[in-house]
Amino acid sequence: MSTVDIGIAEKARISVAEALNNTLADTYTLYMKTHAYHWNVTGPQFHTLHVMFEEQYNEMWTALDEIAERVRALGVFAPTSGKQFSELTALDNDDASPPSGTTMVERLLSDHETLIKRARDGLAIAEEAGDAASADLLTVRIQTHEKTAWMLRAMAQ
Repeated sequence: MSTVDIGIAEKARISVAEALNNTLADTYTLYMKTHAYHWNVTGPQFHTLHVMFEEQYNEMWTALDEIAERVRALGVFAPTSGKQFSELTALDNDDASPPSGTTMVERLLSDHETLIKRARDGLAIAEEAGDAASADLLTVRIQTHEKTAWMLRAMAQ
């Protein structure tokens, strides 16, 4: 592979890419959980949650590609296996059986908040590296997950 010469020092590029890979792993794990909840939600809020979860996982599916492509633009490989994602994520994916709709909302809220905090850590790394493109991407991810967390929080009250 040729040298990546985009005005960001190699060590900084690698640090940013690692932070992005953490956000990618968290997003992938949250995508899978949200999609599984979409399939398995039951109860009086079925339709509302089914539709809301679908909107959320579709948004994350698109984001996954954007994050992974940014990692590649930095000259680093994105995770290629479920094992790598599970090693990088800070999210818990231990549901042996589908929880209640209320519990789904509470768990997704917690996961979005965890993802937001890790994305903020990545944002600080990107800003320190002078990587405006990665900082912009992470800012959008933070905004999106904060809005989703707000909506889930409202559902949980």
